[in-house]
Amino acid sequence: MSFKWIAALGAAAMTSIAVSGAHAAGAFPDRPLQVVIPFQPGDTDNMLRPFLERMNEFLKQPVVLNYRPGAGGGIGAGSVATSAPDGYTLVGTSPGSIVVVPLANADIKYSPDDFAPVASLAEGGLMLVAPATSRWKTLTELVDYSKENPDKVTFTSSGAMGITHLLAEAFAHTVGVQWRHIPYKGSAPAITALLGGHVDMASTAIAPAQAHIQAGTLVPLAVFGETRLKAYPDVPTLKELGYDIGSPTYYGISAPAGTPPEIVNAIYDAAEKVVDKYGDDIAKNLAVFGAQIKLLNPQDYKAYLDDQRRLFSEAIKSLN
Repeated sequence: MSFKWIAALGAAAMTSIAVSGAHAAGAFPDRPLQVVIPFQPGDTDNMLRPFLERMNEFLKQPVVLNYRPGAGGGIGAGSVATSAPDGYTLVGTSPGSIVVVPLANADIKYSPDDFAPVASLAEGGLMLVAPATSRWKTLTELVDYSKENPDKVTFTSSGAMGITHLLAEAFAHTVGVQWRHIPYKGSAPAITALLGGHVDMASTAIAPAQAHIQAGTLVPLAVFGETRLKAYPDVPTLKELGYDIGSPTYYGISAPAGTPPEIVNAIYDAAEKVVDKYGDDIAKNLAVFGAQIKLLNPQDYKAYLDDQRRLFSEAIKSLN
């Protein structure tokens, strides 16, 4: 082989290496990721921050929270639905923002199909609670009273057509009782109204009720999830009490639809490594809010969100 051919082959090899190196340098991620939190601080971010703040170790890039509240989560989630599907803009996902809001609000232009689920990270329970002074101390007593006194029992939630409202309506429809909904703008005023005797009970996230449960002024009747929560091992699930309904509330992250599977999997892998390395510490962080780790891969998280879509579609139809 002539010297010219050897030189040409060497140059071609160097070019190939340079191109390969340039491609590797551009591998995902090569800049910071942002996770849009579609609510005010104090709810979804509490569930996700223990994971997200540690993912930079494995992604080798910062993961930044960007708060965009409004429209029950619709503004922030909608902004991600129309973002570039490149993995750099994600949304903090909950059934409320991704499933319930577009089903219940015709003005919202996105649907669950506009997102690619990446990972479920935490389970934050929702429950039915009553004041300690209430005439009923168990859910069975409440249901029996409700059947004997149609439309007399009142309940509150964090807002009309939100997840806590619709779950209570779905339960009432399942067991054949009628409750009157008294909505408030947020969990805190709803709990205040309950403690003040303005309503009989509440469908609520655990965090806003937790201090009052611990103080003994509120009594948890049942959790909506399919398994008991570690923070409340003595509180039964609806299914344990014989009611054919269960709806765990998982918080996670999703990307815009069309995000390449290899990018979705890269982000999930980082989350999995976080749980493997820091799971004990994260569990302690979440326990403060009555929550626990719930890691699901992209496929299983999508299946969960699809189930939630069916449940809430039926709940909304029952109100019409």
